[in-house]
Amino acid sequence: MKTRLLTLIVLLMVWIMVQAQSAPEATNAVTLEPIGTYTTGLFDEGASEIAAYHAGSATLFVVNGADKTIDLINISDPAAPTLTTQIDLSEYGDAANSVAVYGDLVAVAVQSDPPQDLGSAVFFTPAGEFINRVSVGALPDMITFTPDGSKALTANEGEPNGDYTVDPEGSVSIIDLSGGAETLTDANVTTIGFTDFNVDGPRHTELGTDLRVFGPNASVAQDFEPEYIAVSADSATAFVTLQENNAVAVIDLAGASVTTIVALGYKDFNVPGNGIDAISDGTINIANYPVFGIYQPDGIAVFESDGITYLITANEGDTRDYDGFSEETELGEATLDAATFPNAGDLEALNGLEVVTTGDIDGDGDLDQLYLPGGRSFTIWDANGALVFDSGDQLEQITAVVLAADFNSTNDKNGTLDDRSTSKGPEPEDVEIAVIGDATYAFIGLERIGGVVVYDVTNPAAPVYVHYANNRDFSGDAAAGTAGDLAPEGLLFIPAENSPNRQNLLVVTNEVSGTTTIYQIVIPS
Repeated sequence: MKTRLLTLIVLLMVWIMVQAQSAPEATNAVTLEPIGTYTTGLFDEGASEIAAYHAGSATLFVVNGADKTIDLINISDPAAPTLTTQIDLSEYGDAANSVAVYGDLVAVAVQSDPPQDLGSAVFFTPAGEFINRVSVGALPDMITFTPDGSKALTANEGEPNGDYTVDPEGSVSIIDLSGGAETLTDANVTTIGFTDFNVDGPRHTELGTDLRVFGPNASVAQDFEPEYIAVSADSATAFVTLQENNAVAVIDLAGASVTTIVALGYKDFNVPGNGIDAISDGTINIANYPVFGIYQPDGIAVFESDGITYLITANEGDTRDYDGFSEETELGEATLDAATFPNAGDLEALNGLEVVTTGDIDGDGDLDQLYLPGGRSFTIWDANGALVFDSGDQLEQITAVVLAADFNSTNDKNGTLDDRSTSKGPEPEDVEIAVIGDATYAFIGLERIGGVVVYDVTNPAAPVYVHYANNRDFSGDAAAGTAGDLAPEGLLFIPAENSPNRQNLLVVTNEVSGTTTIYQIVIPS
């Protein structure tokens, strides 16, 4: 007991020193106060994934993957959210993946069965009445509206089947809403693919060497898997994460064309300030190691500062793991290049660390570099994809202090201290931006340990750590539904002028616990 207490004290002192240099806490900080939760009672079935909000009816539209519905949750009283009805999506496909609202129009991305077939974008009224449906690309994983409401966009992931014998092309569909949703036909849909970037395509030479294309027998167009979309304030440009490929596609919406593909590069975990806990041994040990992180962002958002557009990404990391192909392995099972790692025995403590098999640079069957999925961070980029700021190891440093006894826990079971240190750590999943007064805040959801980290990103080059809130009960039983919120999947900011209680709200949908929690954003007076 004394040894553990001493370890925690030392960690606290180290963290304070690191934070003083890399993540100063705001003195005029906002906080997140949970005020209401809707609970489906469904554990680990994806019963609360993504939310959208209709201000006129004070209703949240929540993707319920377990029931294959969109749940309509009334939040007229945010402290007592209530299910009013569900939209059954079985008539339109296999399951919903995403939902968005613009004005009085609700849009849902629905995958087919099998998901390698073309999916659908389905439109409803705020009361859940069907309006129209159009076809989009394979496996639409995310749907959003442009800020001006003139278009709806879907990120069509195009994942392969389990044995990797059917691999549809990834794409982005642009749905022209200028004539109204009632008149839509498939002729109003423009689906943008990436065949020009194939090896025999006219734009292949534009791809950077850091771009990850490695699916078995896959063309570039098949290998690209669009995950998430953010749109510039002028509704002219879409920024699309290609998560598995560690890249962002920039799309000109007026021209319905790909402007560029930006390879995001790698994060050096051997640089001071970029440490990770890479060993699941029941202790907290954030240190530097000769390994690289693949950013592989999931959620992405756009914001402006002094008239300049910036991107912010939640660097979750994602490996391909199918029956027909898997790039997952543990360091202890990999063969390392003797020239690059002459002292490979010194890495024995890292044998359980998840690495990818795609680090064989010279093709001789061993790993020349060690690459880990995810950056364990959030990153701010300029509109051209140049790195402006990365949070380094701050997310692990913060959770190591605030929740030392449950650091790097997994999301479906309590009593799992340090369990996720060998695989993606806190696993930042999504990011949401909010402008409140003169400040711009970023909210980053942590999928594994849970909770939301808040940063002031008003100065994109020097974000300031503000607050960390976690509505999880680490003394409860996860499967029994007594552990609170588990696995934040989606974040949604509701500004005060649109919220039912005229306060700024943050909605967090939690995939494993099947809960939707409403936080009030408390601003100090």
